[in-house]
Amino acid sequence: MSLKHVIGRGLAIGRSALHRAVLNPVLRTAAQLRNLRPRQASYSSSLLLPSRYRYFRVSLSGLAAQLQRHIFRTASGTGSPRNRAVFLAFGLGMGLIEQQLDEDRKSSAACKEIQALFHKKMKKYENPFKCFSAGYKLEDYIIGQEIGKGCSAAVYEAAPANKAYTFANVYASEKQNTSAEKSEKDLVPVKFSSASIFPLAVKMMWNMGEDSSCESILKMMGKELVPASPHAMSADKRTVALKGLPLNLHAIIDTSHYRHFGYQTKKLEPHPNVIKVFRAFTADVPLLPDAWESYPDMLPTRLNPTGIGHNRTLFLVMKKYPCTLRQYLDETIPPHREGVRMILQLLEGVDHLYKQGIAHRDLKSNNILMEYDSVGSIRLVITDFGCCLAESYWGLKLPFNSTCVDRGGNVSLMAPEVVSAVPGPCTFIDYSKADVWAVGAIAYEIFGRPNPFYKSGLESRTYQERELPALPQQMPPAVQLLVKLLLRRDPHKRPSARTAANMLHIYYWNEKQSFFNPAITNKTVDWLLCQCATAILQSRGYGGNTVEVELLSCFLANIDMAEFRTGIAYLEFCGQKTK
Repeated sequence: MSLKHVIGRGLAIGRSALHRAVLNPVLRTAAQLRNLRPRQASYSSSLLLPSRYRYFRVSLSGLAAQLQRHIFRTASGTGSPRNRAVFLAFGLGMGLIEQQLDEDRKSSAACKEIQALFHKKMKKYENPFKCFSAGYKLEDYIIGQEIGKGCSAAVYEAAPANKAYTFANVYASEKQNTSAEKSEKDLVPVKFSSASIFPLAVKMMWNMGEDSSCESILKMMGKELVPASPHAMSADKRTVALKGLPLNLHAIIDTSHYRHFGYQTKKLEPHPNVIKVFRAFTADVPLLPDAWESYPDMLPTRLNPTGIGHNRTLFLVMKKYPCTLRQYLDETIPPHREGVRMILQLLEGVDHLYKQGIAHRDLKSNNILMEYDSVGSIRLVITDFGCCLAESYWGLKLPFNSTCVDRGGNVSLMAPEVVSAVPGPCTFIDYSKADVWAVGAIAYEIFGRPNPFYKSGLESRTYQERELPALPQQMPPAVQLLVKLLLRRDPHKRPSARTAANMLHIYYWNEKQSFFNPAITNKTVDWLLCQCATAILQSRGYGGNTVEVELLSCFLANIDMAEFRTGIAYLEFCGQKTK
């Protein structure tokens, strides 16, 4: 290959950078005579694409090879040694960049394959009503005692009234597995009573709206249906039981009138750390146990002449959990590794919500349920979506043009960018990192410290980061750094839920080796493949889908190389500070 051809084909593309130093009128004339690039064809690209960008129309590897060949061919000539050194360094640099880009492409491709694998392998969480075709009216359940009460609802334990229905064989297994239950309770520090004959929980909303019509109920309580399963309101996949009578679901969903009254078009996919509503229906408010003592004012006038409630309301049926996170933390403080696992679950749940354009907006320890898995580890579940933001049009940004717009949640745990927002034209509140901030505040409770934003503590509107109280000294530096990052006032300096989860995943799965294994940066794909093998083998072993297996599967199903490396960078920074 001639020198003219190399220069004409290779460096002509970078004419804007090398034009004056290399090319001359003779070479340009020769190129035109050989019709390599006609003059008429070159003007359009010059007009449409600036010369500084036309340089990149040749791959980096091809350009590097051309430059290197040019330098070696002219090494014995009369060219300047300085110019030869510059071109050689430039060519070698382009080759190194291309090599790094090839490695990045391979790593990204491997991450996509891992994602696809674990999206398929993540089990669909079983619906306890898979053998139960009823459950769309209150008469289908036996209601037990009250197990919880909030500012907008009361929760009761329940069981299906149909004796033929067996919820995980609870009636048969209660006597057989008494010893197994005792041995499982011995694994945990706190024991909570669990009546297995009531495997469900029925949440009765308090209807204090204008009336008991279907439209009013949906307008006021429609957000509670965000975590509902696909068949929660459907008896035959085409009807929804809201007034006690079936309504055509598809005819209603397509109308803006129905969306106006609160129906959430977004469907929340199942996740191990997010509550799932199995049934939803409206019914007349009954006089349930302890109603007169617990919430007399919320009863309708037919039950209490001085009550302010309406006759009909919304009922939600879900799995029953032993207690809330707040109730658990009032009794004990989990070990630091268990605490890290709990924070990881919250971050995975929040990341799952954000990926579907949903913000919880009221994340606190009272709105987090807990249970034990088959090996005694704590599983956390985010519940109570009554304040969530799940608008299909605006996503995670809420127009804030008036003080009448509801910010959601309680003021104590509102992120700084939410509580300090000022209404105005073209103003939006960005909730993309608001729930992550709340996780940072809950972390103090998990590690045995008071929530810094409760009672007479700090105010989220005005606090300074240096005023945050210290975490226990025995907490690892990586965890302390993460909590500080989650509570950054500036949301742009706050990590996303995915990045924060990646940080904890890297720390958690490498804790036995060292604080941080530097080799992971050079062998990222190998490390991820090892985690894949671990997740697959553990899921088939004793205990099945334990909390650790679920966490590892969620991590691998959402792995992104850019966010993963961001998490590594945070940990490296923390490691350097602790040296």
